Amino acid sequence: MDGGPTAISRTICAAAVCAGLGFAGPACAESLHDLLFGHRAPGPGREAPAPPVGRYVSEDGDAFTLDLTQDQPLLKFENSPEVWALQPHAAPRGDVIYKNDLGEPVLRATRLGGVTVFTDHRPDGEAAALAGGGAPLRLAPLGPQALLERLGQASLRASRAAKHVIAFDAEADPASSAVIADAALVTSVAVTRLAERPQGRSRLLTLKRVFLEQGKRVAAVVQRGTLRITVVPALGLAGRPSSERIAAAASAPDR
Repeated sequence: MDGGPTAISRTICAAAVCAGLGFAGPACAESLHDLLFGHRAPGPGREAPAPPVGRYVSEDGDAFTLDLTQDQPLLKFENSPEVWALQPHAAPRGDVIYKNDLGEPVLRATRLGGVTVFTDHRPDGEAAALAGGGAPLRLAPLGPQALLERLGQASLRASRAAKHVIAFDAEADPASSAVIADAALVTSVAVTRLAERPQGRSRLLTLKRVFLEQGKRVAAVVQRGTLRITVVPALGLAGRPSSERIAAAASAPDR
């Protein structure tokens, strides 16, 4: 490819989609303090500084990777394909709360080194401890054919959850393909999550199409039965809306 914009706008074949449908060892979490609030040399009885990318395990056994090597902290639970881009916010007593793009708390770190993670089944939070290192959370380059395959997989997953065909289309170039593919996956996660909520499936009855494109601002909005997702490739994994933001957009009245 010559690097110029290449439009990919192919509706996933409804017939094909319909055919597919078939109507830790405990480690001290205190060392995270050094990454979030500044390094202190380890002393007697203190753990060495936490790795820039760490694997953590909560009291209930929820395992997640926290990547602090990039402009925005990234967090990924092992039981989900989604990567969450977090924003730090100051909290009382010098704590820092890391929130998603809807302003919901995902992680809290205290000045004393305590770490609390917030999940659907523990919305009030549960303690988490460092269990080892991990690999950075990054997007891999993606070609046009691979992008089409990801769109098809997302369409199939969303269609199964909604119990009707939801086509996924995109306009992408080499710079945006990886982010758009990830946004398609996250959108399918959002549709699946929405379908499991009370009255959520009824919200999906009018959703027929997902269209993904690049722009200047991350966005998610429903217009006349189409869920439009806008990504900002330069921001990497932080350059697309989270599943919670997409689910909120899909739940809003159609414009």
